[in-house]
Amino acid sequence: MAADETTTAAGHPIARVLPLLSPAHLDRDFDYLVPPELDEIAQPGVRVRVRFAGRLVDGYLLERLPRSEHTGKMVKLERVVSPERVLTPDVLRLATAVAARYAGTRADVLRLAIPPRHARTESGGTKKSTAATEPADAAPASGDVAAAAQAEAIQRPTVIRSEDAASGAQAEAVQRTAVADSEGAALGAQAEAVQRTAVVDSADVASGAQAEAVRRPTVAGSEGAALGAQAEAVQRTAAADSVGRRTTIGPDGGDTDAVPEPSVDTSAWGRYVHGEAFVGALRQRRGARAAWQALPGEDWAARLAELAATVVASGRSAVLMVPDQRDLDRLLAECVRLVGDSAVGLSAGLGPAARYRRWLAVLRGQARIVVGTRAAVFAPARDLGLIAIWDDGDDTYAEPRAPYPHAREVAMLRAHETGAAFVAAGFARTAEIQAVVESGWARDLLAERQVLREVMPRISAPGDTDFALERDALARAVRMPGVAFAAARAAIKENAAVLVQVPRRGYVPSLACAKCRTPARCRHCNGPLSLPHSTDGQAASPQCKWCGITEAAFRCQACGARALRAMVIGAARTAEELGRAFPGVPIRGSGGGEVIDTVEPGAQVVVATVGAEPLVRGGYGVALLLDGWALLGRADLRASEDTLRRWMGAAALVRPRGQVIVMAEPALPTVQALVRWDPVHHAAAELEARAEVGFPPAVRLAAVDGTSASIAEFLDAAALPDGTEVLGPVPLPPTARKPFSGGDSPAEVERMLLRVGRSAGAPLARALTAAQAVRSSHRSDDPLRVQVDPVDIG
Repeated sequence: MAADETTTAAGHPIARVLPLLSPAHLDRDFDYLVPPELDEIAQPGVRVRVRFAGRLVDGYLLERLPRSEHTGKMVKLERVVSPERVLTPDVLRLATAVAARYAGTRADVLRLAIPPRHARTESGGTKKSTAATEPADAAPASGDVAAAAQAEAIQRPTVIRSEDAASGAQAEAVQRTAVADSEGAALGAQAEAVQRTAVVDSADVASGAQAEAVRRPTVAGSEGAALGAQAEAVQRTAAADSVGRRTTIGPDGGDTDAVPEPSVDTSAWGRYVHGEAFVGALRQRRGARAAWQALPGEDWAARLAELAATVVASGRSAVLMVPDQRDLDRLLAECVRLVGDSAVGLSAGLGPAARYRRWLAVLRGQARIVVGTRAAVFAPARDLGLIAIWDDGDDTYAEPRAPYPHAREVAMLRAHETGAAFVAAGFARTAEIQAVVESGWARDLLAERQVLREVMPRISAPGDTDFALERDALARAVRMPGVAFAAARAAIKENAAVLVQVPRRGYVPSLACAKCRTPARCRHCNGPLSLPHSTDGQAASPQCKWCGITEAAFRCQACGARALRAMVIGAARTAEELGRAFPGVPIRGSGGGEVIDTVEPGAQVVVATVGAEPLVRGGYGVALLLDGWALLGRADLRASEDTLRRWMGAAALVRPRGQVIVMAEPALPTVQALVRWDPVHHAAAELEARAEVGFPPAVRLAAVDGTSASIAEFLDAAALPDGTEVLGPVPLPPTARKPFSGGDSPAEVERMLLRVGRSAGAPLARALTAAQAVRSSHRSDDPLRVQVDPVDIG
């Protein structure tokens, strides 16, 4: 918030507050009186507690007004939870846009956007005057902002013990403005410099001599004050120096003087058509938007870090999103290498204190690059210059909490609202990104075919030619044909690693009757049967995947046969078979709860489930992609798109002139797209096919889940726009979560689909919001869920 937004109770005694209430009909602002004692800290963006319907609720103060339109009795603010202005105008506008896009409430969006307050972290975490150590989860980890720890102390509210009364308060106030002009300020500056550097690594200090000045004992008098001020200034400029620019951080945490110097090597972007032009647009602070298809073997983390560092060098901030913690660690390490402690990582895996500290560093302007998972799209970055998303087709970007936004759509909304640059990056491409490219909102960022051929491996499918079928007539029928074994043996002979990608984890995750092929089901709960892995070498009995009961005497319910056969072979069974096929060769597994990030080069076989493939320096010699039918045969709208994305992610780990063999029907369009490495054409064909049958992103689709009575009540209250198609009701897809909790779930949950053209998307969302408000005002008890463009359609 700007300083000129501060108002006084005398001129602006009204506070407009957004209470965090769940009912849809209460998603509006309410006016409260500001008591004189809260006037100074009751500023726009702070957390407040207000009395609503006789109870205290949390809320955010949106603005201060001179008068209210309400003519009745006004209630006073109960208290200001914290003077920290956590709700910025940009985040508020984004939350409003997201709520309108997904037919939700601003309160639900703000719960996703702003993390819970951690009081000790916000106040600095110092209750004693000694150099106290912070809790374990509050210690800076890799990517934490060293300078942010000092900046928090500069901006945090002063916490003074009773014995620190007179001179202590003055000294602390002086030292937070980095001005040592008195003996009390000198002593205070030295004490806090020692305390602050207790959590700062020595590598974060630019100069060895200045770092020694920070670490050596306190020196009394004006000389000590000068050293303390110098050390604090060095720490505050360390992050800026690491990107080739020296920045002076003012008392509000912002940059007061920045001189950008181009020091980021972006020559690798020259391999892509218009790549250098895109980097130049970022240097000029322009809002360029691109869909980047990375080359096979590309160090995508380094490339995204270069874009972010270029934006930071121009004086702006960047937000980079990745699907999981492993990608986050990789990308954050590259950003830290380029910009030092100006980069932070935000993810759900952090403890409350560490996460809130890093989020505050972003809010206060010390962290200029944010690397995180889906929640990072709401990070309050100052002067946002770039927002990038890697592998946007990953299903982890879909928020499972109301109003169920997708991080890709939120990122595009934010880029459009703020004018920031946008990059959707990946080896593959989704139909949603292809749609915005064809609309002209974003541009392709691709490499020439000649450049692509130089770096891509040789990709083939068994039996793809008549000659191959003559040599091995069963190449398309067996799980791993002879050509795959031959390629693996050749790679091992060359001391290269072999990657084997398996769609399913476990031993034998799916069983069927050996006679009639009917899926094997549990007699107790009708759940699917699987064969667990035996740890003692003895044969294991089938086990239900739902209730866990062992089925020792199976009998098929259709034909009465007792024999079973495997429908799908899991990663554990695959590793066991390969161990017998390649004696003496190390077999490593990656998947489930045991994911390996990297493996050392050398002759070995790595069996990994999709998405858990470890990196190997120099790349794999061969990659075998097994059971392609299991990925392509799923009853899902995005099955082919997701399969190509999984395959390309594994094939990109193979070195140039290596070999990739995909065990699938060669004539399938998805297999051909992989062989040619042509994700753009595949995405265009997928988009055209969806437009023909009326599925997103060609149309706007809303899914209403609930019981028959709740859906009927909702549709009666909804004034749907003209031309809305009502499809259903149909049973809820097996992969979709039910909108009920625990024992409240009814026997059957239905889904109703509402379909309109893209131009009618906004009116449909407004109609759905109004209908939810009517239901909540009538206190309808039956749970109901409304999702706009859900990932799982059925």
